[in-house]
Amino acid sequence: MKIEKIKTFGDLKKAGYESKSIKEELRRNLLQKIMKKETPFVGIHGYELTVIPELERAILSKHNINLLGLRGQAKTRLARQMVGLLDEYIPVVEGSEINDDPFNPISRYAKNLMQEKGDDTPISWLHRNDRFSEKLATPDVTVADIIGDVDPIKAANLKLTYADDRVIHFGMIPRSNRCIFVINELPDLQPRIQVALFNILQEGDVQIRGFAVRLPLDIQFVFTANPEDYTNRGSIVTPLKDRIGSQILTHYPEDIETARTITEQETAEAIKAKENVYVPDLAKDILEQISFEARENDFIDAKSGVSARLSITAFENLLSTAERRALHNGEENTSVRLGDFVGIIPSITGKIELVYEGEQEGVSQVAQQLIADAVDTIFKNKFPKIEKLTKENDPDPYTEIVAWFFEENDFELLDSYSDEEYKNELDRIIPLQQLIEKYQPETSKNDSYFLKEVVLWALAENKKLSKFSVGNGLHFKDLYGSYISKL
Repeated sequence: MKIEKIKTFGDLKKAGYESKSIKEELRRNLLQKIMKKETPFVGIHGYELTVIPELERAILSKHNINLLGLRGQAKTRLARQMVGLLDEYIPVVEGSEINDDPFNPISRYAKNLMQEKGDDTPISWLHRNDRFSEKLATPDVTVADIIGDVDPIKAANLKLTYADDRVIHFGMIPRSNRCIFVINELPDLQPRIQVALFNILQEGDVQIRGFAVRLPLDIQFVFTANPEDYTNRGSIVTPLKDRIGSQILTHYPEDIETARTITEQETAEAIKAKENVYVPDLAKDILEQISFEARENDFIDAKSGVSARLSITAFENLLSTAERRALHNGEENTSVRLGDFVGIIPSITGKIELVYEGEQEGVSQVAQQLIADAVDTIFKNKFPKIEKLTKENDPDPYTEIVAWFFEENDFELLDSYSDEEYKNELDRIIPLQQLIEKYQPETSKNDSYFLKEVVLWALAENKKLSKFSVGNGLHFKDLYGSYISKL
């Protein structure tokens, strides 16, 4: 029987509907997914062997869950995707404020209605997308907000005294009965508010302004939190933590490939909108390496974390930087240059928290150093190590490049260069092309120009060349040639 035809409690019983708790509902549907070899958490990368198995075990165990991790680790996304494990529709007593189950009504309204109408009690259907509630824990959250309070307007309209429990206005948690309820940043919730959750999690017992209202709420709680040693705004009180069945630690991507997959997934619209901008694979690797460098940098507070959103917003800015340059030059198509990475600095400065020494250094300077460190790290995976000192007879693959700068002593890569000017300028350095042909022979012609820039940046980072900004681009020169030429 289709649900459109089930309009009363009697129809529901005839259809043989089986009522079950939300935790049992999640468990059964997850079991079916596992048996069919389907993943319930689509678009979550890097957690296949760590977080997702733990989350599945918690759901199978019918636990309330705390996702503990630094910012930008997909905690809320995991919680939202649990909605996909709910039944598509569930029946509720029509007009109920708290989604009463017709087979197990708990509110006074539903009990009275069913006692009065019996099998003729009207039924409505609640879609799974409407069974998710989310609350960000902030210091101004009150017990009335999340649990409920006496409503004087309701009391006046119904002409009831405050001694009548019908004057109660239910808060977010009772209204989320038979739903997934998420509290984000749980440590930010005031301790007295956390205490109000004790009985709800353990006994399902709710008290509102002295009313002994026993509501065995059927809720799947999911909490998210940063580690206690990070946040200085509060912590999870111990008795509440004790009532949460499973605490699952999240983490950042462990390799560049996973990080790239996440970034490309989250920037799919930006990539589609800027199809005229070509991005070399090496540029994508450097972009992700910036986040890895930031998580290890001494100037950045490791406890605050470096969100995956850094790479996402940085990639969007990188595309826009190249797009803007192409528009100014009247070009329909262009390719990302290493010099375009200056355009991602605003995406970095807003995503990192500096320690005292970092503040002294300056956030922009730290961001620029992160880019340089990322370039140097990726370079080392492609080319031989740049030795600071070499013996006279030892071959040095970079000698001819440095010698070229000694002789020319003038090389600029300006942001305003058209693609043709940019390529012509790099083609001037013949030893640079020879180096790439020797160590990275499979590099495409289009990618080779980006790789040439990487070599120049790495040589500058390792004190073989000097690199400095000229306002609208970069100037490279030999470290000592200018001094010798003046003698």
